[in-house]
Amino acid sequence: MEPWTWIACVAAAGAAGWVDAIAGGGGLLTVPALLAAGVPPHEALGTNKLQAVAGSGIAAVQYARAGLVKPGGCLPGMLLAGTAAAGGALAVQAVEPVLLRKLIPLLLLLVTLWTALRPRFGLHPRPQRRVPSGFEPLAAVLLGFYDGFFGPGTGTFWAAALVTGAGLDLARATARTKFMNFASNAGALAVFAAGGALHVPLGLSMGLAQACGARLGASMAARGGPRFIRPVFLAVVVALIVRLIAETWQSGPASDTHADLPDGIRAARS
Repeated sequence: MEPWTWIACVAAAGAAGWVDAIAGGGGLLTVPALLAAGVPPHEALGTNKLQAVAGSGIAAVQYARAGLVKPGGCLPGMLLAGTAAAGGALAVQAVEPVLLRKLIPLLLLLVTLWTALRPRFGLHPRPQRRVPSGFEPLAAVLLGFYDGFFGPGTGTFWAAALVTGAGLDLARATARTKFMNFASNAGALAVFAAGGALHVPLGLSMGLAQACGARLGASMAARGGPRFIRPVFLAVVVALIVRLIAETWQSGPASDTHADLPDGIRAARS
């Protein structure tokens, strides 16, 4: 790989770390950068997970230091999310995700409309109420599996679920999301690593840049609170919708860029 190409991938990872720490969606930058650099598709997805683990881990630490989340309370959900993500990465070899790719932009559009039409969405915690005991375990299984199976928008879905279902404000929801993202990234990464689908030196270089960007983004989000996170959150959701529509509905199944991937490799993309 040419030095300038390597540098471009590392720069994309730094920017992705900043975006991902605030609102999710960092894979919008890193996966295209890796593919444009000539990294084979299966290695691009695996390498993306390697660097994403660093970014989500650093962001989680920053949010915990800011007092926005208690790590101990996240452990049960993290275990479920990581296990489910590994299962999703394995399951994708038996199921063609073309239909899912077409449905996800529609789901993201609903998230966007819901957020945009509610000006106070996530700005303040809702009145204390009893959250169903099975809410987070169910979300961890479903979103963890989704992250391993497909991936785009996982952090966005997590934040929206925690705001609407658990009554958290957007800052605390985002903080908790980073712990769940770290677990699902790690679970999917284990499957990629087992198949040797990693460009380790590049992934580690990008991981360092992603960690730096994530630390900055998490610090800014912790200081700015929901009013800072909300516009970034909406911008990321819109970007996800545009990219996924362009990639799936216009190209169609015949030109699916992941159709030729080895078994077990067409997994998480965020």
